[in-house]
Amino acid sequence: MNRLKQRSIRFYLRRENKKHKALYHVLFYLLLILFLAGTLGCGDRKKVEHLWENPLVKVAASDLPEFKDTLFLQDLGAAIDQSLVYFKRVPATRTYEYGRDVYNASHMISSLETFKAFLETKPSAKDLNRFIRETYTVYKSIGGSNKDVLFTGYFEPTYPGSRTQGPEYPWPVYSMPDDLFQIDLSAFSDAYKGHKRLMARVDSESRRVKPYYTREQINKQLDFAQKARPVIWLANRIDRFFLEIQGSGRVSLANGEIARLHFAGMNGRKYSAVGKYLIDKNEVPKEKMSMQAIREWLSTHPDRMDEVLFTNDSFVFFKEGKGGPFGCINVAVTPVRSIATDTKLFPKGGLAFIQTALPAGIGQPKEAWPRASLFVLNQDTGGAIKGPGRVDLFCGAGDWADYTAGHMVARGQLYFLVLNQTN
Repeated sequence: MNRLKQRSIRFYLRRENKKHKALYHVLFYLLLILFLAGTLGCGDRKKVEHLWENPLVKVAASDLPEFKDTLFLQDLGAAIDQSLVYFKRVPATRTYEYGRDVYNASHMISSLETFKAFLETKPSAKDLNRFIRETYTVYKSIGGSNKDVLFTGYFEPTYPGSRTQGPEYPWPVYSMPDDLFQIDLSAFSDAYKGHKRLMARVDSESRRVKPYYTREQINKQLDFAQKARPVIWLANRIDRFFLEIQGSGRVSLANGEIARLHFAGMNGRKYSAVGKYLIDKNEVPKEKMSMQAIREWLSTHPDRMDEVLFTNDSFVFFKEGKGGPFGCINVAVTPVRSIATDTKLFPKGGLAFIQTALPAGIGQPKEAWPRASLFVLNQDTGGAIKGPGRVDLFCGAGDWADYTAGHMVARGQLYFLVLNQTN
């Protein structure tokens, strides 16, 4: 009996020892992961912070630009109202960085309401400049390598389409796929706070998590519509590609109805500009590059469409909705009053002032575009809009918007305005 007890005790101790060893290994690997996340993750973030440590710098009174609005402040109040919608639904204590300075949402509301109230007095240009100099702090983007900002444009296109597939409308606009899910790394370690979420899928054979499919892989899956229900069907592949580039659009249906398509999500893959690819391949001269030039080239080279379009791994999914188009802060963007920037660097919803160039009419050569200055709101972002030297201007809908967004490549400056702390 004693020997039986002893064997039972030894068996119990061995079992517990194995449990502790297993627990030890689990804890060891968890600590190893956290250690690597702390050393590698933080290290990467420090490099980014060092590269653009202060994307906005405070402007001295003697260096302030002349605040003149080319469009005579038209529709600016409506754009301000949209940013106010955003700021009033976030916590009042949420903070926004302007270089080394920080303001909370409550202060951002006061800043916009004060500016809008002054606009309603219909001030002269002189009074507007004096008001800004006395009441607001102005910050300037450090820009790109040339100390200036590259401005491009985007717009809301309209394409013919159908709610059902047919010979005339064979190209599906996909909704978010059922097998796509997001991985929030910050849930695993504080080292990943601020990192974008990963778009992933589970491989059915290996049972491993993998990056979501590329554009090429999506196009080559004949049954992809079973994973992502088509929202609408378009007449051609080029229309679908440009719908993705713009991020939203209108579809003209046969019965006269207009369907509004809104951005729903992305596959998480790297965005590569097909325009740059065509320039690098000497297919289109750099000085003649535009969205219209890309469309013309693709239309005349259908046999090379895969080659060109598949250089861009990024793919956009859509949903049907009303109103809009909507920016990254989920408010409607206003034509020529809303801009898209790198919102990791610049304050979402903030009041800004830009100096760039805009065409006086459709067809005006880019080199002849007159200089323009406008008050705008920072309400959107984009896959190709990275760094302190990039801004995308929302041009609206219609022929002028199509032409402007398709050809806009202009150098200029970007400023942000915020109410003085003492006010």
